[in-house]
Amino acid sequence: MDILGKLTEELQVKRWQVEAAVGLIDEGNTIPFISRYRKEMTGALNDEQLRKLDERLSYLRNLEDKKAQVIATIEEQGKLTEELRGQIEAAETQVEVDDLYRPYRPKRRTRATMAKEKGLEGLANVILLQMTRRSLEEEAEAYLSEEKGVTTVEEALAGARDIIAENISDEADYRTYIREMTWKEGVISSEAKDETQESVYETYYHFSQPLCKMVGHRTLALNRGEAEKVLTIKIEAPQERILRYLEKKVVTRDNPYTEGVLKEAAADSYNRLIAPAIEREIRNLLTEQAEEGAIQVFGKNLEQLLMQPPIAGQTVLGWDPAFRTGCKLAVVDPTGKVLDTVVIYPTAPQNKVKEAKATLKKLIETYGVTLISLGNGTASRESEQVIVELFQEIPQNVQYVIVNEAGASVYSASKLATEEFPNFDVGQRSAASIARRLQDPLAELVKIDPKAIGVGQYQHDMNQKRLSEALGGVVEDSVNKVGVDLNTASAPLLEYVSGITKTLAKNIVAYREEHGRFADRRQLLKVPKLGPKAFEQCAGFLRIAKGSNPLDATSVHPESYEAATKLLTSLGYQAEDITSGGLKGISKKVSQPKEMAEKLGVGELTLKDIIAELEKPARDPRDEMPRPILRSDVLDMKDLTPGMVLKGTVRNIIDFGAFVDIGVHQDGLVHISQMTDRYIKHPLEVVKVGDVVEVKVLSVDLNKKRIALTMKL
Repeated sequence: MDILGKLTEELQVKRWQVEAAVGLIDEGNTIPFISRYRKEMTGALNDEQLRKLDERLSYLRNLEDKKAQVIATIEEQGKLTEELRGQIEAAETQVEVDDLYRPYRPKRRTRATMAKEKGLEGLANVILLQMTRRSLEEEAEAYLSEEKGVTTVEEALAGARDIIAENISDEADYRTYIREMTWKEGVISSEAKDETQESVYETYYHFSQPLCKMVGHRTLALNRGEAEKVLTIKIEAPQERILRYLEKKVVTRDNPYTEGVLKEAAADSYNRLIAPAIEREIRNLLTEQAEEGAIQVFGKNLEQLLMQPPIAGQTVLGWDPAFRTGCKLAVVDPTGKVLDTVVIYPTAPQNKVKEAKATLKKLIETYGVTLISLGNGTASRESEQVIVELFQEIPQNVQYVIVNEAGASVYSASKLATEEFPNFDVGQRSAASIARRLQDPLAELVKIDPKAIGVGQYQHDMNQKRLSEALGGVVEDSVNKVGVDLNTASAPLLEYVSGITKTLAKNIVAYREEHGRFADRRQLLKVPKLGPKAFEQCAGFLRIAKGSNPLDATSVHPESYEAATKLLTSLGYQAEDITSGGLKGISKKVSQPKEMAEKLGVGELTLKDIIAELEKPARDPRDEMPRPILRSDVLDMKDLTPGMVLKGTVRNIIDFGAFVDIGVHQDGLVHISQMTDRYIKHPLEVVKVGDVVEVKVLSVDLNKKRIALTMKL
């Protein structure tokens, strides 16, 4: 297979772009580095295209390795023909290779192998070739043998049928046809094991859907319902048509002696061998497609969550709500330093509201708290009520935000949290994390396993290795898009910087603690185990504010410093001019970018990036994202009425809609059909996590705690 040609076709780009990208990946360059600093070489392929290319490149290379192994194995058996070799080499999927290899794969002990051991293969061949001119009973008598355990004609014919059935099931062309027909015309259905049992799967108690129209979230729901022993699932194929097809393929001559046995063997082959295998394959395919779709949605949601704009310059009180154990509070200054921690008990069973308010007033006054970051977990609704009542009793202008606390408990019990806050208990660490994730969501959320952040669907049911790899890529891309302050970044944040491993991240922090702040990017080369290759990959993504070289505070790569300096000089600037807030209008002074790029010895795309960075040094792409809604009042579900229009924040996106926080503790669902008047395939076409949207209440179910919303205003 021409792997580069296949990738070119799939990605719909030029072949030279694929060749360049594959070469760079093979050299050990990271996706963020290639995407940002090798645009000329790849024709500006973005990180999403490059990750897809990397993933498919790995799959296709593994496929080629498997083909080589299969060909070698069949050749060793002396059964490899040029036609078979050509078929294997032309295969484009693992399934195709498996189908072609099936007849030659060492088999476990089957009914057919046992029949062959009894010497019945000759009888099977006579029947299969339809050459006999006498009854099968007469043919079978020649194969009777007490020594081999074949004592009756019926036993001989049954063994021959088993051999024929296995031969039929091993035919790759038959399987391909049956698989395609089952996919196009088959139906997947589910039934409840106990209809009287109430469960979240009631929608699927009597469910039926054409296979080709199945959507991912339904597949994952069926899988979970089956795993929890609530549902029974089966695939119904167009059996009659499939059997007619097999009979037509197997019964090739007009021979009344063999026709009946061949039809029986074909039916047995399909029902016993082919159908169960095809059903497993299709179920696996549906699951893989559903998982891939869910992983993509999870990744998009995670990216938007990580790229939420930081709320800088505020002293934040993090509030981890609870009932019996009390609400844990942590006051964090604008730099993220924890100033104080305390536990209050305003919720049941203690209900010490007065004492809690007194403590809160003291904290607000002592530390100048301007914002409360309230976790959305247990007792969040009751805590929110206390906060709003407090605001009416104090002179200070304080606001609050309800923050998704998913993963805070995972972080607070982790080794990392223990190292960061050795003298805190898990509640104090959790409160500090809830405060910090409002101040800088990216820096705080990278400390948590992406799977624990809770912006996906059915994440525990899918391939965990694939999910971790995909989400890790999302975090890596997000961190490198934003850039990292070399002198303040934690080791967990540094780990996601291009080219920096877990060991190197720890070494950077250790070097910083021993030698003080970095004054120059080149100092990184003094960090133990950080060599020229790692420096090349990471340097452009690490920022140094107020360092010895103003360019170190930008995303201009050190390899382009000479070009950037020449550009500044030619336009009458000095590098120091960057520190005054950027060189506004510099792009207008470069009237001939192509000629300027040639003069500076860089590509035109690189020059464009340098100019953009000089105009607005260390620009933060998160500034363009919608900011969280700051609240000072509270609504209750009882306050909601159909027709009410509210502003809310998109918290999670799934295949069939989006959950929106409208400030009543219970997120409302905007179904995909209520998002826009035009047809859309997925909610991500309209909204993303973190978006602030205007919604109208359609209905409120207090008993089931469900709120239906619409964006069609």
